[in-house]
Amino acid sequence: MLSYTAASVREFVLRYLYILVMYLVTPLIVLRLLTRGMRYGNYHRRWPERFGVFEPPAGMPGCLWVHAVSVGEVNAAEPLVKALRADYPHAPLVVTTVTPTGSARVHQLFGDEVFHVYLPYDLPFAVERFLQRLRPRLALIVETEIWPNLYFACRGRGIPLMIVNARLSERSLRGYRPLMPLLRSALRGVRVAAQSRTDAARYRLLGADPELITISGNLKFDMPVPYDAVRIGEELRQGWGRLRPVWIAASTHEGEEQAALEAHLKVLERLPDALLLIAARHPERFRMVEHAARGLGFATASRSADGVPGVAHRVFVIDSMGELMPFFAASDVAFVGGSLASIGGHNVLEPAALSRPVLVGPNTYNFEEITLTLVREGGGERVADGPDLAAKVLGLLSDRARRERMGRRARMVFDSERGAVGRVMRLVDGLLEE
Repeated sequence: MLSYTAASVREFVLRYLYILVMYLVTPLIVLRLLTRGMRYGNYHRRWPERFGVFEPPAGMPGCLWVHAVSVGEVNAAEPLVKALRADYPHAPLVVTTVTPTGSARVHQLFGDEVFHVYLPYDLPFAVERFLQRLRPRLALIVETEIWPNLYFACRGRGIPLMIVNARLSERSLRGYRPLMPLLRSALRGVRVAAQSRTDAARYRLLGADPELITISGNLKFDMPVPYDAVRIGEELRQGWGRLRPVWIAASTHEGEEQAALEAHLKVLERLPDALLLIAARHPERFRMVEHAARGLGFATASRSADGVPGVAHRVFVIDSMGELMPFFAASDVAFVGGSLASIGGHNVLEPAALSRPVLVGPNTYNFEEITLTLVREGGGERVADGPDLAAKVLGLLSDRARRERMGRRARMVFDSERGAVGRVMRLVDGLLEE
C-alpha cells in the first residue's frame, strides 16, 4: 500500500512539474512562432491554432482524428487516411500536424477531403480547447508522439486513443526514462499498434499495457505507389539523356549534402556524364544546397528555376516538396539521408517500392527493422562515410545486372510486408464498435 501511494505521489508531482515547465517555456514557444512566421509566409496567421483557437467546419463533433507530426508521418498515414475515408465516408476526418511542411503535405495529398489544423502545444488549457472544438470519436496518433496532457485529456473525455504505426527507438526510450512514471500513467488504456516486435517490446518498457499492444506492421509498406511515377520518371530521363547514369541523394541533412556532392566528384572521374539529383529534407536548406553545388563547380539546375535538368547539368537540386517518387523512378541508385548524419534515417521504402537499390549510412535507428531486412535480403547496402558512398554509388552505376538484382530484391521486401492498414483498420473498427 505504501509503495502504491509513493508511486501515485511521484506521478502527481511529475505531472505538475511537467505542466509547470510547459508554462515556463511558453515565452520561448512564442519566440519560435515568430521565427517560423518569418520563414514560412502565412504561418503567422495560424499561430492561434497552437493554443487551441480555431474555427472548425460545421459537423465536426464525432470526427475521426489522425495526428501526423510532419511530412514522413503524413506519408505513412496516407493509406490509413484513405481507408478511413472509404470505410467511414460520412464521418468528418481531421488531420493534425506540428510542422508547416506537414501541413503542406496534408493539403497536397488530401485537399479538402480532410480538415487540417495544427496540434496545440501540450498546455492543459490549449488541449482542452482543441478537444472541445472537435469532440472526436477516435484519436489515432502516428508513430511516436506522446504528449501527457493530451493523452490525459482524451482519457478524461472518454475518447479512445491508439498509437498507430508505433515505433520507438532505443535512443527515444532512453530519453523518456526520466518521465517514465508520468508516461506510464498517460499510456494507461492506450492501444498500441506497433511496427515490429522490437517496437512492441520498447512500448512495454515505457509502460504501455501489454494486453493493448498489437504488432500490426508498418503502414508505409501499404503506401500507394503513384500510378504515374514510373511514367513521369521515364519522361524525365528522356529530357536529360535516357542512358545517363543517375543517382539520387534524398532527404539529406546538414553534412550529407556535402558528402553527396564530394562523392559525385569521384563518380564523375569515371562516369563523366553522370547526374546527381539531390533533395534536402527541409526547405530552408534548398538554397544552401544549390550554392554548395555551384561552389564546387558543378553545372547545376533546380526544380524551381529550370523544371528539369538538361544534358549539360551534373547536379539537379529538387527544391520542392512531395515529388520524390518520380525522381526515385528516374534514378538508377538511391541514397536515403538522415543516415550518415545522426538523425536515425528516413524512409527506405519509397525507392524499394520502385525497385531501386538503396544505400543508407550507419544511423538508421528510426527505421531499424525495415533497414535490417532490406540489407539482409540484398535490396540495400550500408555505407560507412562519404568516400564509401562514392565507391558504392560508382560500383552500382557501373554494374547494371547488380543494380537490377538489388532492385528486384528491394521490391520483394516491400511487397512481402504489406497488409498493415487492414490490421489497423480492424482495430479501429473494434474501438468504434465499443
